[in-house]
Amino acid sequence: MTHNATAAFDDPSDAPDSRDIARLGRIRAAFAAANYTVDGVNECLGAGAAEALHRDLLVPAQHALANVAETDALAALIRLYLLAETMPAAVVPAAEDQVAAGLLEPVPAQPERLRARVDIRPYAVAAPGTDADSADAGEPAALDLWVASDLGGLQVPADQPLRRDHVVGIGPATANLAQLTPREPVARALDLGVGMGVQTMHLLSHVDHVVATDISARAIEFARFNLLLNAEVLSIDPQNLEARVSLRLGDLLQPVAGEQFDLIVSNPPFVITPRAADETASDQYTYRDGGRPGDRLVEELVRNLGTHLAPRGVAVMLGNWEVHETDESWHTRLESWVPAHTDLWVVQRERATPIEYADMWLKDAAENRELTSWREQFVRYLDDFASRGVVHVGMGMLLLHAAPEGTAPVRRFETLEHQLAMPLGANIRDAFDADDWLRERTDDELVDETFVVARDVTDERWTIPGEADPSAMLLRQGGGFRRTFPESTELASFVSVCDGDLTGRQIIVAIAALLEIDQDALLAAIARDVRDLVSLGFLVPRWM
Repeated sequence: MTHNATAAFDDPSDAPDSRDIARLGRIRAAFAAANYTVDGVNECLGAGAAEALHRDLLVPAQHALANVAETDALAALIRLYLLAETMPAAVVPAAEDQVAAGLLEPVPAQPERLRARVDIRPYAVAAPGTDADSADAGEPAALDLWVASDLGGLQVPADQPLRRDHVVGIGPATANLAQLTPREPVARALDLGVGMGVQTMHLLSHVDHVVATDISARAIEFARFNLLLNAEVLSIDPQNLEARVSLRLGDLLQPVAGEQFDLIVSNPPFVITPRAADETASDQYTYRDGGRPGDRLVEELVRNLGTHLAPRGVAVMLGNWEVHETDESWHTRLESWVPAHTDLWVVQRERATPIEYADMWLKDAAENRELTSWREQFVRYLDDFASRGVVHVGMGMLLLHAAPEGTAPVRRFETLEHQLAMPLGANIRDAFDADDWLRERTDDELVDETFVVARDVTDERWTIPGEADPSAMLLRQGGGFRRTFPESTELASFVSVCDGDLTGRQIIVAIAALLEIDQDALLAAIARDVRDLVSLGFLVPRWM
C-alpha cells in the first residue's frame, strides 16, 4: 500500500496487527525456517551485496538472486521485503498469516501475487549477559529478531515523498545510538522516541523494565508489533507486555512526569525545520521533526533530562544544534542550556552549512521528488537559518549524567570527526564514573593515588630530521574515542612511570629533582593534566 502526502496524519489503523499472538508465532517460525536472518541473508546474497542493501543499493542483491529459483522461501522474502518486488503467494512462507497481519497485500489486478505493505527485515542483538552491542559491531549475534517499519524511499513509487507519519526503519542512527548506550544491568530505562522499537529491544537485554514513549500513535503500534513478534526471544510474556515494557503516547517528557530512570536513550525528532504560521501537525514528519522552531527541541531535552535521571543515571541522545554568528564557540548555546545539577558531555561528529543541511534533509524524506515544493522549501530553509544568524549546524551525541549533589558539574565539549572504535557504551559509563571519582579528591589527594596507563594508549614522538629533541609528543588512544593528548616533557616523564608501583606524588618528587624545577609548581601542573587523563581514559587508578 502506498500513501500520498495528504494521507491522514498519524493514522495507526494500518500499522501491523499484533493482536493475534498465535499468528505472530507462526510468522516468526516461518521467517526462522526460511533462514530469513542476518546470517541467512548474508549467506544468500554474499557479504558485499548484503552490505550494499544498507546503503540503499539494490542492484547487487538483485544480481545475486538472478539465478535463485522463485520457489526458494528465503529468496522470496528478500525479494518482497528488501527489494520491493512482487511474488506469487504460493511461494511465500506463511503468506495467509502475513496478509492477515498487514505485512503483505495482494497486488491490484494480480491477486495471486503479493507485495509488501511494510518493511520487515532481520536484526540481531546479543543475548542477556553478553556484549549487547556485538551484533552491531559485526560480530556473531546470539538472538535473531525481525523489525517492521514503513517502506523506505526506494520502496515507494518514484513520484511520491514519504508519508508524514512515516515510521522510520533501521538506519545508521539506530546502530549508532545502540552502540553508544551503556549496557550495565539497571532497573529502569526510558526509550524516548521509541519509533519502531529497536532501542527498547536492546535495553531488554540488561534492563528490568523499559518505559518507551513516542508522540506518534502509529510508531507505538509498530513498536508493539515488533516487541510481540519477538516476545519469546526478548523474554517478554506476550499476554503481559506491561511487565517488561510500558508503551506511552505523548510529547517528549510529558508521559514520564515525575519519574526517574537509571538510563535514558533517545534519538528524538531533532531535525531543524522551518516553521510556517499556518502549519499543522500533518505538515510535519513526526519521525524527525518535533514541531519546534530551530533547535528548541534539543534545548528542551538538555534543560530537562537531568531531572529524570536517578543518582548515577546516564542519558545518551543524538541531536543537532545551531551555531550562530554571534556565538563565541560551537558549544556556547549548549552550555547555557544545561542546569547546574547535570553533567553535559557533547561530542560534535560533523557540522553542516545551512545549504548542506537543507539539501540533506529535503533528500531524506524524498521531498526532492516534488520539484516545485522542493525549491520553495529550500528557500524557506535558507531564510529560516538567516533569520537567526545560523552559520553552521552541529551534529553529534549529547551525553548527560546526574551530578552528585553539591558537586561542580562537568562540562565537556569535543569535536571528534574521525572514526571511533564502536561500541562506546562502556567508555561512556567509565568516563562518568571517573568524573565522580575525581570530584571526591583534591589535587593533593589525587597525586597520592597510584595510576596505570590504559592498555590501548601509545606514546608518539614527532622529530624534525636532524633535530635531537622531539618537536611534538602525543598520547594516543587506539580504541574508544581514539583521542590524542599533547604532552609536555614533564607530563611525558610522569606518564612513562605510571605502572602501578609508585604514587603520583612519588613520581613528581623524582621528576622535580631530576629536572631541577619547583616541586609544588610541578604538582599543580601535573595534577591538572592527570585529571584530564583520568577523565578521558588515558590513565586509570590502579584499583579500578
